[in-house]
Amino acid sequence: MKIIHYLFLLLLTLPVANANAQPELEEQQAVDFEILKNLELFELVYKTIDLNYVDEPDPGALMKAAIDAMLYELDPYTNYIPESLIEDYKLMSTGQYGGIGAIIRQAGEDVIVVDPHEGFPAQKAGLIAGDIFLEIDGKSVEALSSDEVSEKLKGKPGTSLDVKIERNGKPIVVKLVREEIKFSPVPYFGMLDAEKGYIKLSSFTQTAFEDVQAAFVNLKGEGMKKLVLDLRGNGGGLVVEAVKIVNMFIEKETEIVSIRGRDEAVNKTYKAFMKGLDTKMPLVVLVDGNSASASEIVAGALQDLDRAVILGQTSYGKGLVQRPMDLKYNAKVKVTIAKYYTPSGRCIQKLDYSHRQAGDQAGAISDSLLTTFKTKNGRTVVDGRGIEPDLVIPKKEYAILTGTIVLKNILFDYATKFQRDHNEIADAKSFKVTDEIYADFTAFVLAQDFEYTTASLQRLKELQAAAQEEESYTPAQAEFEALLAKLQPSKVDDLKKYKAELIPLIEDEIVGRYFYQKGRIIHSLVEDEFIREAIEILNDIPRYKKVLNLEN
Repeated sequence: MKIIHYLFLLLLTLPVANANAQPELEEQQAVDFEILKNLELFELVYKTIDLNYVDEPDPGALMKAAIDAMLYELDPYTNYIPESLIEDYKLMSTGQYGGIGAIIRQAGEDVIVVDPHEGFPAQKAGLIAGDIFLEIDGKSVEALSSDEVSEKLKGKPGTSLDVKIERNGKPIVVKLVREEIKFSPVPYFGMLDAEKGYIKLSSFTQTAFEDVQAAFVNLKGEGMKKLVLDLRGNGGGLVVEAVKIVNMFIEKETEIVSIRGRDEAVNKTYKAFMKGLDTKMPLVVLVDGNSASASEIVAGALQDLDRAVILGQTSYGKGLVQRPMDLKYNAKVKVTIAKYYTPSGRCIQKLDYSHRQAGDQAGAISDSLLTTFKTKNGRTVVDGRGIEPDLVIPKKEYAILTGTIVLKNILFDYATKFQRDHNEIADAKSFKVTDEIYADFTAFVLAQDFEYTTASLQRLKELQAAAQEEESYTPAQAEFEALLAKLQPSKVDDLKKYKAELIPLIEDEIVGRYFYQKGRIIHSLVEDEFIREAIEILNDIPRYKKVLNLEN
């Protein structure tokens, strides 16, 4: 109530305006009154619930639910961050937190280790993928979610904890000492061949530019003359880091991105503020549907400036800028304050949150509202659709059997078994799933109790349901049943049929057990379709120049 009384006093002390400004003043007073009225009603509802509800409510949980519901009506990126989630926010913005350094997830009723990061407490203490959490500091984690277990594993660096896990049916107690966990946004860089370098950038945290620059300088020292910058799966981060990375490849004073919001104070145009490290080196940038935000600033700027060939799949389409703002009690609110615009003038925001009805999902911006723009060399680009690549790699569609094997953790469990049966494997780059390994995998899959369907069987069942609704099913019942029987999937046949798409997934999971994230990346580069196409375009400089409409 103190806040409300203060706001009323503030409203009463507004300066008296001249006659010309009177309508604006009255409109503002009406808005202010509406705000005050609803704040008071909110407090009264909360107080009534607190005093009269049949069970005693949890004040923090109730208030967070109310705040989250309010912010949901704006966009998915405007978020309330209570003190309890500050560590998670710190991880997203800085790439560091206090903990054990392992990815965990829910697997049925259990919480398991998925990926202990190399060189951090979990890996150093001997935790491996597949370990099941039983207790933390003597307290059972049964019935806890993966988020709740994660919170218990985090804490101040230097503090210790005892973790009881289950491995191969046996309980094991492991002592860990938490550390400041700092993930490099560049998990891997290296040479693809004698002249082509590769840098994987996974996020735009506070050291993104610093780490990319260090990788770039290192690769140039190894003879790099051409570069592949991989932004696939990079969900974004800090705008300033994206600006600095673009600056590496362009001339000083070149415009990179503009930010425009309702409050003119946030409007800003970012330009290259330093001399580029290399403004001529042939450059290919890889993107996919999970490349978002700061990734799209980099890809969009380099595309608009005709400085790089963008290769892959249409990016996510997030053209909104957020700013964290401090609240009391160590809480924050992350607010969407502006939209960003690439050098050509386009905003790549795909979903229109401002024109949806309350509670509805946001829809894509209508085609009729899309605008075309021109790159530096006169190529046509479009706003409102994310970053559309210059060269497209079709999105890979997996068989339903493959998806089922992954989603039901059968592939994960097989890799756990494989690691238990094999102390070591060939190096990450050369490891291959042999016919013998695939036969072992097939036997393991067939021993599991699971069901799946096929696209043709799903469509036939839909047709069967439609026929039943129309009361035309009975005459064709025998034919339907015969066809349904013939279309029932065969695990044995499908494991042979989809062997080619399953093998890379098996290799990735197994390599990750022995060589962690870095090993996964090294292995994937061998047969990566994106990488093959990037190498081809960098080998064919006339084609590269044609794509960018460059003069010979």
